Amino acid sequence: MNKRTKLWGTVVVSLSLLLGACSSQTSGDSKKSSDAKSGSKPVTIVYAKGKDVTKGTEKMIEAFEKSHPNIKIKYREMPNDSNQQHDAYVTALNAKSSEIDVFDLDVVWPAEFAQADYLLPLDRFIQRDHIDLSEYNKGALAASQYNGKQWALPKFIDAGLLYYRKDLVKPSEVPKTWDDLLKEAKEKQGQGGTKFGYVMQAKQYEGIVCNAIEFVASYGGQFINDKNQVVVNSPEAIKGLKKMVEIARSSAVPKNVNTFTEIESDQAFVEGQTVFLRNWPYEYASANEKDKSKIAGEVGIAPLPAGDKGSAAALGGWQAGINKYSKHTKEAWEFLKFMAGEQGQKIDAIYGGHAPTITKLYQDKDVLKANPTFADKGFQNGLNAAVPRPVTANYQEISEIIQIEVSKAIAGKETVEQAVKNMETQMKAKIKD
Repeated sequence: MNKRTKLWGTVVVSLSLLLGACSSQTSGDSKKSSDAKSGSKPVTIVYAKGKDVTKGTEKMIEAFEKSHPNIKIKYREMPNDSNQQHDAYVTALNAKSSEIDVFDLDVVWPAEFAQADYLLPLDRFIQRDHIDLSEYNKGALAASQYNGKQWALPKFIDAGLLYYRKDLVKPSEVPKTWDDLLKEAKEKQGQGGTKFGYVMQAKQYEGIVCNAIEFVASYGGQFINDKNQVVVNSPEAIKGLKKMVEIARSSAVPKNVNTFTEIESDQAFVEGQTVFLRNWPYEYASANEKDKSKIAGEVGIAPLPAGDKGSAAALGGWQAGINKYSKHTKEAWEFLKFMAGEQGQKIDAIYGGHAPTITKLYQDKDVLKANPTFADKGFQNGLNAAVPRPVTANYQEISEIIQIEVSKAIAGKETVEQAVKNMETQMKAKIKD
C-alpha cells in the first residue's frame, strides 16, 4: 500500500467517525444513561475494534446483551492496520467525537492516549465495583497505567508464535533456528497443495515492527534499551535484520509479502497455502474452525525459531478503554467491565483463541479444552520468550521510523547497514525532541 492510499484510507475512516460524531452530539444526552439504569429505555453504545477473524467478539457481545437487556452494542469494525486505527482514533478524539464509546487500544497506546486526554480514567469505577486488579497479568496491567491512574483494562496478551502443518511437518522437523525454518520452508513448499513455505507480516505497519523485533532480539540486538538509549546500530541488530530480509526476499515467501498483515497471513494458512506461519495466539482457534479452515485438526504450534541468542517473541496484546467524550459512560463501563472481566475473557479465549490477562483462566477447564495450546510447552515457552517493543513516550514516531527503514531494506532499496544507520540518526533526533 503506497503512502497516498494509506493516507486516503485513514482520512475516509476518520471522516466517517467525525460525521457520525455530528449526529451523535445532537441525539445523545446524559438522560439515556439513567434510562438504561431504570430499565425504561434501551441504550446503544458503539464498540470499535479491528476485524476479528474468529467468533470471539460476536459471542462476547451476545453474552453481554443477554445479561444486560437494556444495553445494546453496535460493533464498529475498524481497519486491521493498527496504524490506520490509531490515526483514525486520534483524528476523531482530537475533534472530541462522541460517536465511539468503547474502543480497543494496542498495548503501546494507553500512555499516549491518556496524556492526550482521550480516555476516561477508570479508577472510580474500579474502586466502586471492587475490581481485583491483582488477578491480571502484571505486565499487561502496567501497560494500561499512566501517572498513577488506570486508563484501560487489558483484554488479552500476545506473543509471536510459529504455526505449522502437522500433516506436512514431523515433530522432529519443527525448525529450531531461522536457518532451519528457511531450509524446511523451501523443501516442503508445494507439498500438500501449498504455494508458500513461510508467511509473515511484512507490510509497512505495526506488524513489521513486531517481526523485526523478533529477528533482532533473537540475535541479541535491540532498537532502544531500557535506559531510553538508541542502540540499533549494533552487529547483533544488523545480523538479525539481515536474516529477516533474507527470509522475506526468499522464494519460500509470497512475492507480495510486503502486503501481508495478520488478515492475509491467517487466510493463507487456513486455506492451506503455506507450510509455516508466524502469527499471534488467536491463530490456533482460527485455523481449527472447521467451517472455514482446510487444515483444522492439523495445526502445530512452537516458539519462533532462534537466532544466536535464542528464541524471541514480540510482546503484544490489546486493552480496552472508554472515550472521554462518550455520552454513555455508565453503560460503557458496564460493557468494558464485562468484556475485560473473567466472563468476557473466558468467552474470547474459547471462541477467539486469545490468551487471557486474568491468570486464573489458564486453569479453567473450558478454556483449556478449547485451547489445549495454553497448557502446551511450546505455547508457554513462546510467551516466556516475549520481549517488549521499544518503551518510549513517542512510540508511534519510533515505530514509523522502523516501519519505513525495514520496508526499504526488504524491498532492496537500501542495505541493512544503511537502514540501521538511518534508524539510529532519526531515532536519536526523536528521542531528544
